[in-house]
Amino acid sequence: MNPTEIPGLPVVPVMLDESKEIQFSCHKGIACWNACCANIDISLTPYDIVRLKKRLGISSTQFLRDYTLPYEMEKDGIAGVKFRPVEGGTACRFMTPAGCAVYEDRPTACRYYPVALLSMRKQDEYQASESYALVKEAHCQGHLEPRRLSIAEYRSEQGVIEYDEMAKGWRELVLKKKSLGPAIGAPSLKSRQLFFIACYDIDTFRDFVESEGFQKLFKLSEDYKAMLMQDDVELMLFAFRFLKQVLFGEKSIELDEEAARVRLAKWQERQAKIEEEARKKREEYARMLEEEGIHVEDTGLEEYGEEAPLYGGCKE
Repeated sequence: MNPTEIPGLPVVPVMLDESKEIQFSCHKGIACWNACCANIDISLTPYDIVRLKKRLGISSTQFLRDYTLPYEMEKDGIAGVKFRPVEGGTACRFMTPAGCAVYEDRPTACRYYPVALLSMRKQDEYQASESYALVKEAHCQGHLEPRRLSIAEYRSEQGVIEYDEMAKGWRELVLKKKSLGPAIGAPSLKSRQLFFIACYDIDTFRDFVESEGFQKLFKLSEDYKAMLMQDDVELMLFAFRFLKQVLFGEKSIELDEEAARVRLAKWQERQAKIEEEARKKREEYARMLEEEGIHVEDTGLEEYGEEAPLYGGCKE
C-alpha cells in the first residue's frame, strides 16, 4: 500500500534530501484555498514570534498572551508554543478570504508546507542531521498542480533558509534535552520558566539581561550590550547561547573580544543598510505624493522618521 493511502497518515514516512523533486503549487483560486488555514495546529519558533510581534507592533509578552497557547514538548519537559485559533473554532486568526494577512511574516511551519523538516540528533553526536518528508493531506489539491521543483528550490522560494538559520540554536537546545532524556532528569520549574522566557518572551528576557544581577554575573561590553538591547534577533541568538550555558554547562557568553567586535561591526553594517533602504523608500514615496499634488508635510509621514509604517513597522 502506498503510504499516502494509509488513513490518518498525512506524512510520507520516507526521508528525503534537498535534491528530491516534488510536485506542488498553492495559489488563490485553487479548489482547496484556505483549507489548511481553517484547521490549524501550528507550532512557533522563537524567530516566528520575533517576526510576528514586530509585525503587529506589540510586545512579545502581549503576543504570547493574546495569540498563543503553551504546550509540553514532552511530559514534565520544556515548553513549546502554538498559535491560538479563533475563539471557539479551529481557523487561524490571520486567515482572510484573500489569504494570509501576515504572509510576509508567516511562521516557519506555514512556509514549509507541504514539506516537513526532520531534525535528529544522536546521543553521541553534537550536530543534528536534517532531512525532509512530504505531507499529503486529503484536502490538499496543490499536489495535483503541474509544477515541479526540488525541495531546495522550494525552501529558497518560501524563505525558510533564513528562518531555519535563525532557529538553529533553539532546535539544538530542544534536541539536546530530548537526546539526554533521563540522564539529566526532568528540568526544574525554574529551568522550564527560564527556557520559556529566553526563547519566546524576548522583551521580558531583555529586562532580565538589563538587570543588576545579570550584569554582575556576565560581563558584556557596553557596545555589545547596547546592540542586544536594540536588536530582537541578536538578543534571541544570545538567549540560545545563554541557555546552553546555564542548562547544559556549555560556556558561550565569555565572548572573545575580537569575535564580539566583528559581530558588532556586522550588526552596525546591517542597520546602516536598513536605514539607507528606508530613506530611499521615503524619498520614493515623497516623489509619488508630489506627483499627486500632495505635500509630504501634510501627511504626517515625516514624524515617523525611520519607523514610518510604510515599511512594515508600527509606531504608537
